[in-house]
Amino acid sequence: MTVILASQSPRRRELLSWLITDFSIQPADIDEEVKDQYAPKEYVMEMARQKAAVVANEYPEALVIASDTVVVLDEQILGKPKSREEAFGMLKNMSGGSHLVYTSVVLKKEEQLSEELSSATVTFYDLTDDEINRYLDSDDYKDKAGAYGIQNGAGVFVKKIEGDYYSIVGFPVGVVNQMLKKFNY
Repeated sequence: MTVILASQSPRRRELLSWLITDFSIQPADIDEEVKDQYAPKEYVMEMARQKAAVVANEYPEALVIASDTVVVLDEQILGKPKSREEAFGMLKNMSGGSHLVYTSVVLKKEEQLSEELSSATVTFYDLTDDEINRYLDSDDYKDKAGAYGIQNGAGVFVKKIEGDYYSIVGFPVGVVNQMLKKFNY
C-alpha cells in the first residue's frame, strides 16, 4: 500500500518513520490563515481534512496521512509567528500560565476516512525576557505554532504537561498507530 504523509514537517516525518518505514512526502498547499469562524478544535480538524483531501485528490489509491497542530491561549489560536517580535509576545503571554495544544490527524484512503483530535495542556514557568530572547536567538521558533518547539530548546520552559506529549510535538504517534489499524496497516 502506498502511504503519503501530507506534511513537510521534519518532526512528523521522523515520528511516522517509527510506525512505517516506506512512505513518501507530499505537502498539501492550502490556505492555513486562521479564520475567525472556527473554534480552535474545529480549525485544527478542518486544516487536516483539507490537507488530506488535496493530497488524496492527487493520489486517489494512496493512504494519505495529514495532521495539523495549534497552540491555544485564552481561546485564541496562536499561529506561526510572522516575526521575532510576534514570537516574543506569544511566549511572554504564555509565561507563568497554561495553554492548550491540539493536534488533529486525518487518514484517508479512497472512501475510508478516520479522524482524531489529540490534546495536551502545557504549563510554562515564569519566563524572563532574557530566557525568551536566548531561545529566539536559536531561530527554533520559526515555522512553529505558538512560537516554540517543545522537543528543542523551549523544553526548558515547561513546568508541567497534562496529555499527549507527542501532540505538542505535532504528531501523536500512539493515536496514529491506532488509526492505522483501521486501515489494516
